[in-house]
Amino acid sequence: MNSKNSLVLFDCDLRIKDNPALFNACKNHQQVALLYVLDEKNKRPLGGASKWFLHHILQSFADLLQRKLNLKLVCKKGDVLKILEEISEKNSIDEIYLNSSFEPYNVQLNEKIKIFAEKKSIIFNIFDAQTIFNPNQIKNGSGTYFKVFTPFWKECLKNSDKISESLPEPSFDNLNYDLKIESDNLDLLPKINWADGFKGLWQFDYDKIIDNFNNFISKKVTNYKESRNFPALDSTSKISPYLHFGVISSKLLFLDLIKRERSDGLTHFISEVGWREFSHHLLFHFPQFPEKNFRPEFDNFPWQENKVALKKWQKGQTGFPIIDAGMRELWSTGFMHNRVRMIVASFLIKDLLIDWREGEKWFWDCLVDANLANNTASWQWVAGSGADAAPYFRIFNPSLQSEKFDAEGAYIRKWVPEISKLPNKFLHSPWLADRKTLEYYGVELGKTYPQPMLSHDAARDMALAIFKTLKN
Repeated sequence: MNSKNSLVLFDCDLRIKDNPALFNACKNHQQVALLYVLDEKNKRPLGGASKWFLHHILQSFADLLQRKLNLKLVCKKGDVLKILEEISEKNSIDEIYLNSSFEPYNVQLNEKIKIFAEKKSIIFNIFDAQTIFNPNQIKNGSGTYFKVFTPFWKECLKNSDKISESLPEPSFDNLNYDLKIESDNLDLLPKINWADGFKGLWQFDYDKIIDNFNNFISKKVTNYKESRNFPALDSTSKISPYLHFGVISSKLLFLDLIKRERSDGLTHFISEVGWREFSHHLLFHFPQFPEKNFRPEFDNFPWQENKVALKKWQKGQTGFPIIDAGMRELWSTGFMHNRVRMIVASFLIKDLLIDWREGEKWFWDCLVDANLANNTASWQWVAGSGADAAPYFRIFNPSLQSEKFDAEGAYIRKWVPEISKLPNKFLHSPWLADRKTLEYYGVELGKTYPQPMLSHDAARDMALAIFKTLKN
């Protein structure tokens, strides 16, 4: 260990365990400074829900670094290149350590940081830490990247023995080096406290996060393949925001899971970790993914610009109970059950014929787990425009979906209390009840709860007719 001064630049890697940039900086230097920059110039700005989550996880991470390593985390807001320039003028920095990120903004930014470091004669160290495999590591038989999930994931599993062991927490004595620069107020919390409903739903203590996940694995994962489809059940891991912000290492998670005794539920859960990996690989190899259809035949799709319909969808006022329940859950908690995510996405794209990019933008702003790769891949999958996408003729019927996956109506009753007294027979499709029945249960369509904003059958027919005109 030498006395050179190192700077660790954090991004979506807010953890101590299996953090190669942090580990190697601590291993090679006693003089270690830590920096997090909220850069909304060189990157896509975070949505409101993600900012709320980041505020709390950064507080927890800073406390953990102080307790475990006696190191102070400096948080700055602004252009990371300008901030690095300012730091280098006031501090002696010999090496920069960071972990790579494969979002297109980050790929470009990391290259700029490398150029900055070279100009300043600073040694630049970059490591893989966002995904299980480097996106250039998994190739198909033609030597190019996979565009279909199943063969991609088979190739990943086949290569699992080539994954390097995860790194432990740094445990080096006498680490120190406080930067001569003050932390900024990142201003992450909303001015109007719409995030009140988020409290108590999310854990930010690192040990408790792991305990919650271990509880999911020990008690819920066996039946996960079936139970994950029922939104009223507390049967999912809710690990996605922690993976997004790098609180948990995807590699460490994967290595842990594949060593466990296998069940159908665990196998399916592991494949969902694989879908996250696939999404990041697609984004790396097709950086236009968030803005551009992966399948170009969708470029001529006649999307409808309908601000009134979009607003009804966003606010959970469509008149379709499962849709409204999902959109209200999203607004109130920063989260939505995955089965319901598919249903509401299908409704926006295939019933309302509104561009999938509008849905992706809304989810980006409202989800605490908003992740550019996952969000884009999933929206394009539902639209049929993505890699390995759902076929165009797969159009969810909202009523049938809720009858199947919320048969007793617990999820709908929780989020759509206006119709909570309706019997199951009419709960999923209130418009099928006669006026006397609705009056008896205190429901007046168009007043206490919206009329359905469209006929699903007619909307389905129109969508199918349009999809069939697209060139294959």
